[in-house]
Amino acid sequence: MPTTSHLAHLSQLLSAREIITDSSLIEPYCTDQRGRYHGQAFAVLQPHSVSAVQSILRYCQQQQIPITPQGGNTGLCGAATPHSCTAGKGIILSLSKLNRVRKLSLADNTITVEAGMILADVQAAAKQANRYFPLSLASEGSCQIGGNIACNAGGLNVVRYGTMRDLVLGLEYVLSDGQLVSHLNPLHKNTSGYEMSQQIIGSEGTLAIITAATLKLFAPPQSILTAWVGLENIQAATDLLSALKNHFAERLSSFELISQSALSLSARYSQLQEPANAKWHILFELTDSLPTQDLTEPLINVLEQGNWLNAIIADSETKRQHLWTLRENISAAQRSLGASIKHDIVVPIEKVADFIESCQQRLLTAFPQTKTILFGHLGDGSLHYNVFIADILSNDVYHYEKEINQVVYEQVLQHQGSIAAEHGIGQLKNQWLSQVRTPAEINWMWAQKHYFDPKNILNPGKVLPPQP
Repeated sequence: MPTTSHLAHLSQLLSAREIITDSSLIEPYCTDQRGRYHGQAFAVLQPHSVSAVQSILRYCQQQQIPITPQGGNTGLCGAATPHSCTAGKGIILSLSKLNRVRKLSLADNTITVEAGMILADVQAAAKQANRYFPLSLASEGSCQIGGNIACNAGGLNVVRYGTMRDLVLGLEYVLSDGQLVSHLNPLHKNTSGYEMSQQIIGSEGTLAIITAATLKLFAPPQSILTAWVGLENIQAATDLLSALKNHFAERLSSFELISQSALSLSARYSQLQEPANAKWHILFELTDSLPTQDLTEPLINVLEQGNWLNAIIADSETKRQHLWTLRENISAAQRSLGASIKHDIVVPIEKVADFIESCQQRLLTAFPQTKTILFGHLGDGSLHYNVFIADILSNDVYHYEKEINQVVYEQVLQHQGSIAAEHGIGQLKNQWLSQVRTPAEINWMWAQKHYFDPKNILNPGKVLPPQP
């Protein structure tokens, strides 16, 4: 059926303000934020209600119209960009207009929000109720909660609060045939059979369309202590992590690793002084829900006992913000080096030091013209391992991607890690999935895909490798 006929039918299901057909307005939705992927769609649909989402899915399944679900379009793996296999025959389903707070329960410490709500707005709504939602990302001012759930986002506070999977208490989603599954009641225990929602979390829109979620809230931090430590090697950083966990337990909220090259870039970009002179740097934060907790003296004792003396403890909110600015501006500062081959990887914390050393040696042997900017969440073992090639500033760098990925991912696998920590698989890494999942797991994934989406209309070409 021609797209004009599809649009005519969709216009009966949706209002004019919920349909975008102008090609110039569609284009930004078809390009990922890195400019890496460029897809095609004959329309962008922005439903204002869950019932409209159901109607869209019913029609698209009947007509076998591919659907690319999209939140804030801040992803880094091409999951929210139409795949080339759809050849412009599909639509983009933007959840941005489903953006309300439905309920906030202080007794249950939960907030129920729609999928299109921006993460920063969820944080603000929790704060207004004197509660705390701990997910924190560089893109929190534009990413949407549905996308965070769809890729099981991690961020800065995983060491204490866990990933998005740990923060979701209830989920509402629409299946490919338009059926609504809604379990948003704030149940802290529920063992009534298999849990479908756990399969939806992290599935990147390939199994269902997330429309709302009930999220866990926490007491807001009242005592906050932020510190920066310069270290000569990664092993010293993991030793520091162990000491802090042992002494402060759940008070350790974040533990960030920053290489010297990453710090230098960010310091120049941010026009801030480097806090310490060292090969490696750790930025960490201790928090407590009690306002009178003085964590400074206990921290100084821990640092002195371990001889971690190249340290700065933020003695004001301004200083604290300066330290976090240096960490958060790394991604933006890297743009001066041009396009990069990004790796969102994770290895066991005890193997991080060996991985970094061996991977760097093999990468420089195979590609001596490369430069690596390394930073990440050492508190949970995940690293952002970004490889640049000298004198190549454009996307031409991706001509070397397969060979560079081969080197990096071989080392990740040798160190019992995974190729995807918090950014997901999308269309960037699905050809590598069989390297980190067994044939039994891949077959199980395909079985779930066939059950949830028998006509393969939900985000085709993403996550799953080609079916054997």
